[in-house]
Amino acid sequence: MQFDRTTRARAAVAYDARPRVLTAAVAAALAVALAGCAVGPDYKRPSVDIPASYKEAAEGWKVAQPADQQDRGAWWTIYNDPQLNALEDKLDASNQSIAQFAAAYRQARALVAEARSAYFPVISAAADGSRSRSPSRRFSGSVTGGGGGTTSSLSSSGTISNSYSLSLDATWEPDLWGKVSRTVAGQQAGQLAAAADLANARLSAQATLAQTYFNIRSLDAQQKLLDDTVAAYQRSLTLTQNRYAQGVAARSDVIQAQTQLQSAQASAIDNGVARAQNEHAIAVLIGEPASTFSLPPAPLDAVPPPVPAQLPSALLERRPDIASAERKAAAANEQIGVAIAAFFPTLTLSASGGYESSVFSQLLTAPSRFWTLGPQLAQTIFDAGLRRAQTDAARAIYDQDVATYRQTVLAAFQDVEDNLASLRILEQEIAVQQQAVQSAQQALDIVTNQYKSGTVGYLNVLTAQTTAFTAEQKLASIAGQRMVSSAGLVKALGGGWDVSQMSRETGDVAAPAAAPASPPSAPVAPVSRTSATTG
Repeated sequence: MQFDRTTRARAAVAYDARPRVLTAAVAAALAVALAGCAVGPDYKRPSVDIPASYKEAAEGWKVAQPADQQDRGAWWTIYNDPQLNALEDKLDASNQSIAQFAAAYRQARALVAEARSAYFPVISAAADGSRSRSPSRRFSGSVTGGGGGTTSSLSSSGTISNSYSLSLDATWEPDLWGKVSRTVAGQQAGQLAAAADLANARLSAQATLAQTYFNIRSLDAQQKLLDDTVAAYQRSLTLTQNRYAQGVAARSDVIQAQTQLQSAQASAIDNGVARAQNEHAIAVLIGEPASTFSLPPAPLDAVPPPVPAQLPSALLERRPDIASAERKAAAANEQIGVAIAAFFPTLTLSASGGYESSVFSQLLTAPSRFWTLGPQLAQTIFDAGLRRAQTDAARAIYDQDVATYRQTVLAAFQDVEDNLASLRILEQEIAVQQQAVQSAQQALDIVTNQYKSGTVGYLNVLTAQTTAFTAEQKLASIAGQRMVSSAGLVKALGGGWDVSQMSRETGDVAAPAAAPASPPSAPVAPVSRTSATTG
């Protein structure tokens, strides 16, 4: 009897649900019709001031031709240094900072898939079986007492029942106001930003490795100079000691020669500290313990190769940090639409069906079937300003990201100009310093000959030696700075990277179109936004 009541109840529900089926069908059609609408502002790339040319570009620099825009990949090969090439190859495979950003990129990619799942219904299945006992009360009889009265006694016995069910439930919230599409677009922009962050981390590590490597080679050159200087000062000390033994030089000359030699020896030892620290830094960059890594000495003898300059407008597409900042602004813009969508009602379509019976053998039979279908329309009436605050916060975050993007562009131009100026000035300085080295060496030769002939004192020799050593040391330092600035310029220009590589790395997300170059005098226009628009 219990099963019969359940069956009749299910049948009554099914009969009464027929109008609701029609209502749900109409609601579903309405959801499909409105699915293309989205509220919130459409994204426009923030405008920035772009100069017509680089101020610090040296005379003779040319703008890169279209062939130069192609991915150069291993940009460090322009230095033709096999040791550097081998280190850069290790870095790309073992650098832990790159691995960290690679994991962040995979996370961003998963977030896109997570956001896309909201386009589809959620379907769940359940199976249930239970056995229960419920108490019941009944009269068991009557007895006549000794005083002539009648009494009754109660006995209790339990009722045991079974319940089995199989059900399938489905719920779906149509994207009426573009909340899901805005979320997906925001996560896609975040994925592109993560791809650019990964490229920027790789480029930064590559440039840091190249600059550290050139620092070591510069220190090797200075070490060779120091070793040569120690040998020269040793010869001077021997000469002075011989002259003192012959009685033509004072004891003070010997002491001065010894002091100068020992100072040079101390400088040669001290140079090893900086080299060891740079060597340890390279070990970390390539993912090796500093205790097991060593780099054989090799004095720097390279000169900076020519690096064609990009147009200033192309810098926006060549720098991964700029691309990342721009994509983050795009993601923040989509969050404004997500916040605005909360002002509008939500429609949820739900359906469930299955089998329910108290007899397991009759579970999968037609009388045991049940189903429900119906829409739910919900609207928040009062939230004490919560949605308005969330929308204002989303707009503020977007404004922050726009400011960060523009600041990144300004810093990028500063980076290029700094390295251009450094290369231009160092090129001029090294030419003058080479002449200074030649003059100092000539002066040292003259004074040394004069000392040997006894026409000047040893103090003149000391002064000439110090001047020559200082000039040569500065020349070696400038040569190293030029190579460091050269690698810095390649990094400032984006290396071999281009914004189109974001789409190649993500595979399924289109990269943003190139931004048109603004004229140098164009004002920075505010980004157009509306409080709520439908498309």
